[in-house]
Amino acid sequence: MNDKVNVCVIVPEINQNYNIILPINKKIGTITKLLNKSINELSNEAFPIIQRCYLYNVDTLQQYDDNTLLWSTDIRNSTRLMLLSKKLY
Repeated sequence: MNDKVNVCVIVPEINQNYNIILPINKKIGTITKLLNKSINELSNEAFPIIQRCYLYNVDTLQQYDDNTLLWSTDIRNSTRLMLLSKKLY
């Protein structure tokens, strides 16, 4: 399973956490779109599908750029990520 990472995605807007396996060969922008759709379904539409979501590292508060491939980031197994519908700053 070297082509995937198991992460915890925290969605503070609906007060939920999800353990999700992400492919390392996809761009962050693609991953945030997939996460948005998946979490929308898992939360019975409590987290709305929106045009743009933002992905942050919980420990460093680093925002990930949409055009960056996941494998070239610091995201590894057990990384805690935060998905937000609005920018932190």
